[in-house]
Parts: sequence; C-alpha cells; structure tokens
Amino acid sequence: MASLKEILNSYLNKIPGIREYCDKVLKSDRWGGSALMMVIDASFTSTGLNYFNSILPRALEFKEKFVDTGKIKGLRDLAGADIDNLRAVWKNERSWNVAKEIAFYLSSINREDREALRLWAKSAVLEKWREDLIGRMKGMGIVTFQYLRMMGGVDTIVPDRVVKRFLNETLYKSGEIAEINTKRDIEFVREAERIAISYGYRPIELTWTAWLAQFGEDKIKKYTELLLQF
Repeated sequence: MASLKEILNSYLNKIPGIREYCDKVLKSDRWGGSALMMVIDASFTSTGLNYFNSILPRALEFKEKFVDTGKIKGLRDLAGADIDNLRAVWKNERSWNVAKEIAFYLSSINREDREALRLWAKSAVLEKWREDLIGRMKGMGIVTFQYLRMMGGVDTIVPDRVVKRFLNETLYKSGEIAEINTKRDIEFVREAERIAISYGYRPIELTWTAWLAQFGEDKIKKYTELLLQF
C-alpha cells in the first residue's frame, strides 16, 4: 500500500505548475491582481456550477463587457452597478447581490481594492465566519467565504464536496490516518490544514489538487494552462 505522501505526490506531479499557481493565488495575483474580478469569480462560484464550463467563461464575458470597456473599473463601480445590466452576462440575481454587497463592504475598508481584499482576508476568522460582515451576507456560505479568503492571501482549505471526497479517499487509500468528519466544516478545514502541513504541503495545494485531480490528463493540462492566465 502506498503511503499518503506517495499518493499525494502522484497527484501533484500530474498537475504542471500547481505550486506556481498557488503562489499566484496567495499573492492575490489572480485576474492580474484585480480584486474586482476575484469578487466576481467567488460570487459566481457560489452557485456550485462547474468552474471551467460555466463560471470562467461568464467571468471572462463580464470582464470583456464591463471591465475592458471601462464601464466598471473597480469595486466601487460594481457596488453601484445596476443588476439588470449585469444580468446580461450572468442571470443569477443572488450572485450579483453577493458580489455587490462584498464590493460595497471591501471598498469601505481601503481605497485600493486588492489591499482591501487582503486586509479583510487577514482579519477574517474561520471559526467566526457567520459573524463576519462578509460571511453573514445573504447567499454566502463557508465555501465561498474560504475561497475568497484564499484569494485574499490566506493559505487554507475550501471545504466543498470535491475537496472532502478527494481528501478522504486519499486518506482511505493510504490507511495512515482516519478519514475526516465531513459534517463539521470548520473541524474539517482545521484537520485538513494540519494534515497538509504535517506532510509538507500547503493547504491551498491540497485544495487545488483536489479540484483538478478529478479530471483526465488532457483536461488537467488544459485547465492548468487556463488558470495560469487568470
């Protein structure tokens, strides 16, 4: 039976550039460092739809129609934007409400959008996520909360069903550590973080490995190349 380290290495080795990409995420350099686009990304992702087939194409369409044309230059503009206009790109009104509320709050923290996101992420506490001004927004869940914290520079785990399944299947295959209780999200995150660090990985690396490892080799290569662009 392969060790947990060997199994995890086998997955990471199949994903070219995964560590480089995780560096980029933790520096808040996704989307060219645009906190506006990171908020859009997180808000769309909150729907649970497939990231590469649904979220990314619509986020790119938003960028082309609103950002590249100068109609929405930053979080303040997004906070004041008309939802009916925005829905031409993405129909889900709940996503836009989440995006606009996050944008409004972050733009009140700091005039520089990226710095505002990083300041919030650094101060946000997982165990108190329901009390957090962003965490308690209608339509927010712990998965989106953690994803946004990650893009704000926090090395952590996103406890969605894909990550939970991947980690527990990997633990089961190795037989070294008992599977993690998936019903308590906060406990899952903390235990997964502990395991990652104790085996020489960053928590973010396990999260993104889980998201990409579910695909075949060709798609892993294609999607990783896409991610490195954004």
